[in-house]
Amino acid sequence: MLPTPRKYFLTAASAEGNSHLTAFDNALLAGGIGNINLIRVSSILPPGAKYDAGLAIPAGSLVPVAYGHIISETPGELIAAAVGIAIGANSLGVIMEFAGHCPEQEARDKIKEMLDEAFGSRGIEMVDSKIASVEHRVEKIACALAAVPMWY
Repeated sequence: MLPTPRKYFLTAASAEGNSHLTAFDNALLAGGIGNINLIRVSSILPPGAKYDAGLAIPAGSLVPVAYGHIISETPGELIAAAVGIAIGANSLGVIMEFAGHCPEQEARDKIKEMLDEAFGSRGIEMVDSKIASVEHRVEKIACALAAVPMWY
C-alpha cells in the first residue's frame, strides 16, 4: 500500500518538440516535473494535504499526479490545459483537469464549472480553490499540460 500524500502544488506549462513524446517531455520539464516518474491518479486530493508552491521532489521518484494534457501538430492552432483544486469545509479536496483546443480562459472557466459541480454533487461547501493554466500557439508539435503533483 502506498502512503497518503501530505503535500501538493499546481503547475501548468507548454513546450514544443520534434515528436509527441518529446513535446510532452519538454512540457513536463517546463512545469518542473520532468525528472520524476508520474503515477497518474484520479481526482481526489487527500484530506489535510497542504499546498507547497516550493515543493522539491527528488529526481526519479514515483509521484502521484493528476494531470491533463493535449498535443497538437497543427501549426497555428491554439491549445490550452488547466488544473484546479478545491477544498471543502470537511477538508476533502477535489482535483479537476482539462485540456482542449481553446483559449486559456475557456480552460479555466471549464475547471471552475467542474469544481462547482463536484462540490454540488457531494453536497459540500467549497472553502478554497486554486487554478493553474496555460495556452500555447502551435509552431510544429506542441504540448500544453497542467498537473497537481502530490508528495509525502
